Amino acid sequence: MTAALADTIAEVLRPVVGGELPVRLVVWDGSETGPSGAPVVRLNSPDAIRRLLWAPGELGAAQAYVTGELDVDGDLNSTLEHLWKVVRDRGLSGIRPTPALLAGVGRIAKTAGALGAPPPPPASQARVRARLHSLMRDRAAISHHYDLSNDFYALILDPQMAYSSGYWTDSSPGYGLEDAQRDKLDLVCQKLGLAPGMRMLDVGCGWGSLSLHAAQYCGVDVVGVTLSVEQKAFIDARIRERGLEGRVEIRVQDYREIPDGPFDAVASLEMGEHVGQRNYPVYAAALFGNVRPGGRVLVQQMSRNGKHPGGGPFIESFIAPDMHMRPVGETLGFLEDAGFEIQGVQGMRRDYVRTLEAWYARFEENHDAAVAMMGEEIARVWRLYLVGALRSFAEARMGVDQILCSRPEPLG
Repeated sequence: MTAALADTIAEVLRPVVGGELPVRLVVWDGSETGPSGAPVVRLNSPDAIRRLLWAPGELGAAQAYVTGELDVDGDLNSTLEHLWKVVRDRGLSGIRPTPALLAGVGRIAKTAGALGAPPPPPASQARVRARLHSLMRDRAAISHHYDLSNDFYALILDPQMAYSSGYWTDSSPGYGLEDAQRDKLDLVCQKLGLAPGMRMLDVGCGWGSLSLHAAQYCGVDVVGVTLSVEQKAFIDARIRERGLEGRVEIRVQDYREIPDGPFDAVASLEMGEHVGQRNYPVYAAALFGNVRPGGRVLVQQMSRNGKHPGGGPFIESFIAPDMHMRPVGETLGFLEDAGFEIQGVQGMRRDYVRTLEAWYARFEENHDAAVAMMGEEIARVWRLYLVGALRSFAEARMGVDQILCSRPEPLG
């Protein structure tokens, strides 16, 4: 190995990044290059190079980051914000594997001693089998993400454990995440027109924030369905704590298997992203079939334009296998095709930016506890996940909307 590995990397990447490296690169052999004062990126092992050779781009970089083979000094959010600004300012697009680039990559690999078989996938990378969006595979995909640990999620979320965008109605210093989540739950209940004696279905109920809120403050009876055994155990304990036995029933049940509709109202908060493109008509039909004529359905759902409807290689491999997002207009078409009348659409992208900022701040405050609970690799996965999501919403690559629908009553 030579002391000029960092310079070799910078020379090969110059056509890819449109000039000088946008970061200060520090390599395990002690060589470094790039502008002083720029964010510092460290390559700590030849395996970082090897991963990028076998999985170029986002996936290889993510694998190297979560294993610690690649690291970033300081705040990860600031570094990614800087890199995205460079991409925009330099007009960079996808990498074209020209002969010169391939030869240069080979030179890096040889100099770094990184030739050879790919390193094994990180232990935290998802492994799901079976037919796409079969009942078995959907349960496995949901379990990978949501059965991680209730105590771990409590380090990040508000006390109600609401794992969807809040609704920020105040900018004063004393107003925070818990207030925004409460205001979101109030908004959902208001839009659904919940009143005592009604029966509500919560599809993809998470840790029960909406189910419990609707029963406790609106006087409705609630059935919540989830595929997560850990979530059901958590909600059942809170049902007992709040004396809501007989008012809230939580089932480990697929949305395709609900036998006892119709309900007076239905809500589904950030669950429709998980059902897949081909199955979205099935999901929309299930919502329609489970609400009475004249009843309302509220869907809160993330949207995304362009390629990577699953969120990109990192999200799809480590966080939410098989997720599918689309522009909100396409989702409206699916809901209308199911028979719904669209009552209103409320964009909440900026609310998600503030929500993710709050989750990220809580994660960093509780970082040491997260590492002690889940290990360093899972903590690094979640730091990358929260920051990546924050940047996607802040830079409008993703959105989130509340869609209020109603099932028309029979004419006459």
